[in-house]
Amino acid sequence: MTIVRPMRPSPLGVRRPWAPERRGWAPERGGVDWPLAGIAVLLSVIGLLLVWSSGGAELARRQAVAVGLGLVAMAVLARLDLRVLRSLGAVFYLLAVVLLAAVLSLGDRVNGARSWLDLGLRFQPSELAKVVLVLVVAVPLGTVAHGESGPRARSVLAALGLAGLPIGLIMLQPDLGTALVFTATTAGAVLVSGAGKRLIAALALASAGAVAWLVMVARPYQIERLAVLFDPAGDPGGSGYTATQAKIAIGSGGLLGRGLFQGEQTAGGFVPEQHTDFIFTVAGEELGFAGCAAILLLLTALLWRGLRIAAASASPYGRVVAGAVVSWLAFQAFVNIGMTVGLMPITGLPLPFVSFGGSATIACMAAVGLLQSVRRTRSAIV
Repeated sequence: MTIVRPMRPSPLGVRRPWAPERRGWAPERGGVDWPLAGIAVLLSVIGLLLVWSSGGAELARRQAVAVGLGLVAMAVLARLDLRVLRSLGAVFYLLAVVLLAAVLSLGDRVNGARSWLDLGLRFQPSELAKVVLVLVVAVPLGTVAHGESGPRARSVLAALGLAGLPIGLIMLQPDLGTALVFTATTAGAVLVSGAGKRLIAALALASAGAVAWLVMVARPYQIERLAVLFDPAGDPGGSGYTATQAKIAIGSGGLLGRGLFQGEQTAGGFVPEQHTDFIFTVAGEELGFAGCAAILLLLTALLWRGLRIAAASASPYGRVVAGAVVSWLAFQAFVNIGMTVGLMPITGLPLPFVSFGGSATIACMAAVGLLQSVRRTRSAIV
């Protein structure tokens, strides 16, 4: 007589034969994911070296301070119980909205966008707001009624409303790239939450309409960046120049690169913003294909471990938090690398953990701290 064992439900709320616990790759809850932390640190060290090569010792020193502060943020968030973070989400959200509103009138304008706020310490509120967004959209999406596999429609709409306010404020700066990151983060959170297929399809159609609207109201320089994607020669003195020089820098590195601090394109400063948005070109020229592949593998490993944490989470809230973090980092990395190799329009998004930028670095490290908190929280009720 053959005994058929019932299939255990996937931690993601969907009963499928490839559920992670059946494959043995879902981690045990309760401990620190040291490989995850190590990958984040290693990427940051690589970024420090590339910033040093492209921007000099002073920028590298400032980035080292940001990495240190980011490690502190990671450690603090990792130690906090997920229930504590959930309870603080509303306070952080109100603070983030106030800062995003303040930057519209008090902020410094950089590269056409008023994104920076100087309160004795210069920082970018929209970067820190990414962490807050993850915490707050997960509240309605992680609220699942007994016997149901995902949130109801009104919970999804509540999450969209919470995301819509900061997205609108960021669009007023205007910072289309960061607004898209917020949108992708929210979309990832909805997908991971287990929302119904019809609801997701309706949201996809609405998102397509929103993207079309954003294109129609885009500023002229944003339209030019999109056009350069198809014809770099159309703007040889602006975005087309940047795209062309980025490809030259990456292509000149070959398999193993010219060597750290030996890049001619890097030393000559031919690629604008090479220590921030286009730091991947520095990796391509100085570390070659091998170095770029190593960065991609490290980013992939980090995202994979984030998915494992989401799959193993006992609480719907924790699952959505981890899924949102993975969506955020994956989208931002994809767009950044895509724009350096000519596959995506130039949007001004930094490469997570690698690009120069204090606010962005601290936010990414804090995101890893959120993943650690999800992993350490054993309770299914959050």
